[in-house]
Amino acid sequence: MSASDNIPTLEVRDLQTRFHTRGGVLPVVNGVSFTLGRGKVLGLVGESGSGKSVTGFSIMGLVDAPGRIEGGQVLFKGQDLLRLSEPERRALRGNRIAMIFQDPMATLNPVLRVDAQMLEAVHAHVKMSNTEARRLAASTLELMGIASPEERLLAYPHQLSGGMRQRVAIAIALLHGPDLIIADEPTTALDVTIQAQILSEMQKLVRERGTSLIWISHDLSVVAGLADEIAVMYAGRIVEHGTVDQVLDDPQHPYTQGLIASLPDVNQVNLSSAKKRGLRLRQIPGMAPNLLNMPGGCAFAPRCPRASSVCDEMPEMSEQAGHQVRCFHPGPAVEVTA
Repeated sequence: MSASDNIPTLEVRDLQTRFHTRGGVLPVVNGVSFTLGRGKVLGLVGESGSGKSVTGFSIMGLVDAPGRIEGGQVLFKGQDLLRLSEPERRALRGNRIAMIFQDPMATLNPVLRVDAQMLEAVHAHVKMSNTEARRLAASTLELMGIASPEERLLAYPHQLSGGMRQRVAIAIALLHGPDLIIADEPTTALDVTIQAQILSEMQKLVRERGTSLIWISHDLSVVAGLADEIAVMYAGRIVEHGTVDQVLDDPQHPYTQGLIASLPDVNQVNLSSAKKRGLRLRQIPGMAPNLLNMPGGCAFAPRCPRASSVCDEMPEMSEQAGHQVRCFHPGPAVEVTA
């Protein structure tokens, strides 16, 4: 085993991304840190606005104005991506590091056939003939479970279903066998059958190629079946991080417990419509904080059933029940009322 085999695929250290607006500065990513090993899957979860998608864009170096990455390190196989020039970043993006977006039309050009777009992606990083590039494109589509790949290469995006377009977008991300893939809720808009198929294919990819994957989602049930570890984000910070079993079976942070409690009860799935009527989903009381007017100390304190005066300070990450939690009052789940 070489020394490089011991280097994690990705290390994010104290990442800081802020958006400078007329109303003030928004700390959208505020000191995020985690490590991702080769062939591992990290589920990055949280409510809308928690900063999880901006974390992914920051790692890719795709934060546009008024956003700025203002601190921290993003080490890809030991190399700090934040210190690279833009041409150096472009050489990595789509090659060693790839991103899959929620909307495949953000990746696909509606006026170009699939083959033109995939061949362009191949030639951007590798010198090979069009025949070889086409063969690679077809084999990658087949890897994503697309039947008759040669026919699909001749199609325009609008001629494909939503699930097929997403598979094509994922195939483009996989063309060069990246070491790291960041997937930003890529199956949210798909029906559950197509979603399950794509998740299965992603699991197979990780297992067979040793690709590292960050799966950004608000859906804990999807992450539970895919990830090795879960990092829960709230108001720009990771508040709980551990293995899937640790976080979902023994959550210690009140916010994580609230997210889990808000999921539909599997015991209610088979109830008749009459019996379901009147049942309410539990929810976390209150609203996520305004990033322009963040509370002092713990951002979750105004919504927390355990908050006390000590929460006026910012808690550090500490080990609780075998994993990392940012809370002064960690502990077993408490009832979260609707």
